Amino acid sequence: MNLEDATDEQLEAEIERRKQTMFDFGDGPVPAHRHINFDGRMGGWVADTARVSSIARVHRDARVHDDAQVYEYAWIFGDAQVFGNAQVFGNARVFGNARVSDDALVYGDTQVGGDARVSGGCLR
Repeated sequence: MNLEDATDEQLEAEIERRKQTMFDFGDGPVPAHRHINFDGRMGGWVADTARVSSIARVHRDARVHDDAQVYEYAWIFGDAQVFGNAQVFGNARVFGNARVSDDALVYGDTQVGGDARVSGGCLR
C-alpha cells in the first residue's frame, strides 16, 4: 500500500485501523502496526511499545518490537529483528536474519547482517 497520495482523512483512518491490529512476534499477539516508510510504502511490523522514526526504514519482512527504538536514517530489512531495549540509529543497517536485542546500541555506519546476534553491547 502506498500512502504517498493519501488525504489527511485517509491517513487518519489508516492510523486508527492500525491501532486495533495485533501481531505475534513470537510470545503471543500484541498491539502492533505496519511502519510507513518515508517513501510512503508499507513497511514491516512494529509493536506499539516500540518506536520507529518517520525517516527510518523498516522493510516489509523486518520486525521491531518490545521497547526497541529505530531512528535517524537507520534501515532494518530482510528478516531482521530489533527488540528488547535495543537502539539502532544513525546510518546503521540491520539485515538478513540478524537480531539486535537486549540493551544493544548499533549506530554510525555499522552493518549487522547474516545470522549475526548482537545483545547488550555497542557497535559503531
